[in-house]
Amino acid sequence: MSHHTLENGTSSPDTLVARIRSIIGTVALDCDCRQRVNQALTRFIELEQHRETRRHLLSSRHHRAAIAALVDLLAELEDLSWQEADHSVFAEFALVFEDIAHHALRGAEDLKLLNQERAC
Repeated sequence: MSHHTLENGTSSPDTLVARIRSIIGTVALDCDCRQRVNQALTRFIELEQHRETRRHLLSSRHHRAAIAALVDLLAELEDLSWQEADHSVFAEFALVFEDIAHHALRGAEDLKLLNQERAC
């Protein structure tokens, strides 16, 4: 995980832990206590990284399911003729294609983030 502010405006867990570590560094702790605190903070970062990885995978699966549903809806395009009386149906199908593109981009973004987090 990188040191940054998340989309909702909160600090990322590793940024938060870095701030906590700097505060703890100013407190007189014995070596054993300081080591246990650092181990707990490291474990917290690991758990948060796993949570984020899982969230990206679940999100990409959601986008895949949405794409599958939209592709099923596009099957109705086979029943249309170029001589359709109501041409607005073509605009509606164009929106379905745009929704598929949106979900594909978001799913790809989730998987790229998941890959970046695993590389860290």
